Amino acid sequence: MIDTEKSLKRFTILIFGLIPLIMGLPGCKHDTPPPDDPEPFVRLLTNQSFQSRILNRSMTFAVLLPKEYENSTESFPVVYLLHGLGDDETGWYKWGLINYYVDLNAAETVPMIYVMPKGFNTYWVNKYNGNYPYMDMLVNEMVPKIDSLFRTFRDPQHRAVMGYSMGGYGAMILPAKNPGVFKTGIALSMSFRTDQQYIDEPQGVFDSQWGSVFGGIGTTGTSRLTDYYKTYSPFYFFGNPGDLSLNGQNYFFDCGDDEESLSVPNNALHNLLRDLNIRHEYRTRNGGHSWDYWRKSLPEALKFISLAVQNVPYPDDPELIDPGPAIPAWRIVDKQLDGSNIAFSVALPAAYLSDTSRYPVILVLHDRKAVSQDEESRKMLSILNTNMTGGKIPASLIVEIPLQTEPVSAVVLQQILNQVQTGYRTLSDRKHTILLGNNLAGRLVYDLLPDCAEFINACLLFDANLPQDATAISSDVNYYLDICDEGVNYNSYHSLFMSLRENGIAHEYRVRQGTASHDSFLAGLNESASYMKIHLQN
Repeated sequence: MIDTEKSLKRFTILIFGLIPLIMGLPGCKHDTPPPDDPEPFVRLLTNQSFQSRILNRSMTFAVLLPKEYENSTESFPVVYLLHGLGDDETGWYKWGLINYYVDLNAAETVPMIYVMPKGFNTYWVNKYNGNYPYMDMLVNEMVPKIDSLFRTFRDPQHRAVMGYSMGGYGAMILPAKNPGVFKTGIALSMSFRTDQQYIDEPQGVFDSQWGSVFGGIGTTGTSRLTDYYKTYSPFYFFGNPGDLSLNGQNYFFDCGDDEESLSVPNNALHNLLRDLNIRHEYRTRNGGHSWDYWRKSLPEALKFISLAVQNVPYPDDPELIDPGPAIPAWRIVDKQLDGSNIAFSVALPAAYLSDTSRYPVILVLHDRKAVSQDEESRKMLSILNTNMTGGKIPASLIVEIPLQTEPVSAVVLQQILNQVQTGYRTLSDRKHTILLGNNLAGRLVYDLLPDCAEFINACLLFDANLPQDATAISSDVNYYLDICDEGVNYNSYHSLFMSLRENGIAHEYRVRQGTASHDSFLAGLNESASYMKIHLQN
């Protein structure tokens, strides 16, 4: 009994002794809480918003941050990405896959922040009646808001705008009207109109799409060309000496040759800027009004922006292409037209002596420099041969006819072709014969076309020295027009391009980077491989 009491007493003392220790434990935890887990870095921020005082509404936007943003204290250039009519800010990351293309081209570009605002159907300008001053909101509220939320360079040199369709117009007009905010604009399939197109728009389309923004609802004819419209039309303000649009901005335009209506104003704007000697880049490739076209524009567009924000001039000419190995001498046969002094050569396909196949024919009227004619012929033949070896064009006989003192007429060209078809295994019909020429030889091809349709199915003109009023002469021949954006024949190419469109004649149109030269001809020839393939396999 005594032992039991002693044990109970010792237990009680022990319990009361532990109570302060036990009671103190929660206090220790309260004094030193564990650190919170940091939120993971998210590059694509969607559904962002701020309250606009100017528009009296919440404005939504998305932001794509560079990978380098998380572990850096540096500031970054900003690119504003503008969507097209009927789209919203999600278009650039849902359909444009901008995050993928930014990363894909990271080695060629500096890290940048990409901001995607919601622009509704405003054409990114203030409405004519002052009811919805969207441009004021973007310039005076959104840009400062972005600068306050992110580490940005806060000067026009480090701000660019890129957009497609309606957004393409915004990408041109924002730097043009606000050079103190934006220095660079990249317009993809820019949606705008020439005066005549504007006048010709159906009333309903005009009132809803154009009149509601630029004024003139319900009007017809030249009454649609309001002063407000002219203020925002590049066909007017670029021609005004001292205009804000001429403050040294970097402009890049890109529009597909299959656009139903936009090819006309975009190409005409390029011509106007060339006439006015306003520096810009212009591209036309195969394609229409689609994300497939715009995504293919992004590698060069992103490179253009990257150089612009670094204040580095865009190169005048692209890098030279490698024409590939020379065709072995035994495969090139020098010929002369029977009964004349006209010389030509025939380059045989690699397998010509080892099989019994018949081959298509590529007729090349070649304008060469006298001091380097052999080298230029070698490169031209190598380009075509390399494309044959790679399967980009079918194995074919190449008939090279250099420009020479004795003129080449359609009759002479037919005689050369007949002599080749007699002496070699060819597919002797127009469906497997094409004709191409560069520079002065391209002009000769153009002149000969009316009398060549019986034995060729397509012609390819590379920086051809066409007449100013060039028109589609033959509707039976498919045309391929290729010119550099600094080429001197831009007005005559535009004339021929418009004639082909208006007459519904099959054609493709290319405007590439650079100045006209034999090297640019080779680059264009290489790029035309897919077109040649189609017309050699008809």
